[in-house]
Amino acid sequence: MSYLLALDQGTTSCRAIIFNEHGKIFATAQREIQIKTPHSGWVEQDAQEIWTTQIAVVQQAIASARLLAKDIKAIGLTNQRETTVVWDKRTGHPLAPAIVWQDRRAALWCNHLLEQNLLDKILNKTGLRIDPYFSAGKLVWLLKNVEGLRALAEQGHVAFGTIDSWLIWNLTQGSKHVIEASNASRTMLMNLKEQAWDEELLELFDIPKSVLPKIIASDTHVAETAHGLLGAEIPITGILGDQQAALFGQSCFEAGSAKNTYGTGCFMLFNTDGEIQYSQNQLLTTLAWNCQNKANYALEGSVFMAGAIVQWLRDGLGIIQNSQDVEKLACQVADSDGVILVPAFTGLGAPHWDSDARALLCGMSRGTTKAHIARAALEAIAFQVSDVLTAMQADIQKPLKELRVDGGASRNDMLMQFQADILNVPVLRPKLLESTAWGAAAMAGLNAGVFSNLDEIAESWQLDREFEPLMSQDERESRLSEWNVALKRAQSNI
Repeated sequence: MSYLLALDQGTTSCRAIIFNEHGKIFATAQREIQIKTPHSGWVEQDAQEIWTTQIAVVQQAIASARLLAKDIKAIGLTNQRETTVVWDKRTGHPLAPAIVWQDRRAALWCNHLLEQNLLDKILNKTGLRIDPYFSAGKLVWLLKNVEGLRALAEQGHVAFGTIDSWLIWNLTQGSKHVIEASNASRTMLMNLKEQAWDEELLELFDIPKSVLPKIIASDTHVAETAHGLLGAEIPITGILGDQQAALFGQSCFEAGSAKNTYGTGCFMLFNTDGEIQYSQNQLLTTLAWNCQNKANYALEGSVFMAGAIVQWLRDGLGIIQNSQDVEKLACQVADSDGVILVPAFTGLGAPHWDSDARALLCGMSRGTTKAHIARAALEAIAFQVSDVLTAMQADIQKPLKELRVDGGASRNDMLMQFQADILNVPVLRPKLLESTAWGAAAMAGLNAGVFSNLDEIAESWQLDREFEPLMSQDERESRLSEWNVALKRAQSNI
């Protein structure tokens, strides 16, 4: 039996999951991490807390599986993308809070780039649109606003990285400063064709090259974990950004296959194989993975608020006590009775890219209850995904035949049925919903010899339930029309 350990560092928690080669979970451990919002539009985390929490859940998972570290064949790592960390190469201590992917503080800098008509240049080089979402603006902000950071960087003492870089640095006790290619493709600094840092962009953004990690393939044997850290030195042989890991874990290996992950945000990825396909509809072009000496690309639509809407119902409005309660509450009513929530709490992502849009709850009457609001909140997730799929369908030649789904909210039957109805596409939920962690474990297993090819990984995918569209075309068009009217009201260009 081969055991693979996945480190899944997400926006709201750190997890460690031990799988066997068939994708069966042997042990899991999870702990939440704090998110701070010191100013409007700012979202931060403590990088040191991320590391200490992640290593704690790794130790907990190994102990609860009743395994020794030497029993683990390999480690795969997956992480929240775009989140930006800077630390001192000499001490390994963070030099600022980690700026989370949802953070919008670089909006002014992005607007300045747009005013210089740099959108096409940056899009062609990186596959990304100019937006505070990506790491480049966060790094530029840090270099400008953290006292002494630029001077330290110019002396060669500063390391920059996304969360994979930060965790690998700590797992190897500072011997490796690397970034995996799918994560690098989300920085707005990597040339997508060359999979190398783009010298012109570094100069344009005034980023010292000395801060950058080395870009590596997804299935690289990075190193062994540092001596004394886990009781044995375990090889780290696979890394993927979380959404690419979910695409890999869903066995979407063929061109034309797609998945949608319902996490804090919502992320739809469509596999374009070895072809870099630029979107004509404001989607992103991203590296899916680079493994077995082959680069694989994808189109991506990013929705900023999905599970985070349910957290807002719980923590902001207090209308549910637990996130799991939302489906039961929403099912108390047959429909939302005209209530629409546009969850632009941190702006709108794909395909609108409106960082100044703000959330809107409309269509309420005296008869509106918290059940209607709960239902509108779940429907808002599906409506946003519909906007992304509509844009994606316009970019691709063949219509999507099915959508594979994963992430916490994909357990919600009401949401998945409404999603199938509003998309008019079958929604397939697998038995293993831990697609992100499994994708990282499977990638690690590929390098470690647990799998010899992608077909062997694909054998692990099993269907739990297929949701077929049941809504009439008239009703679908009516609901989408209501959504689009509300969406226009939330956008910043009114």
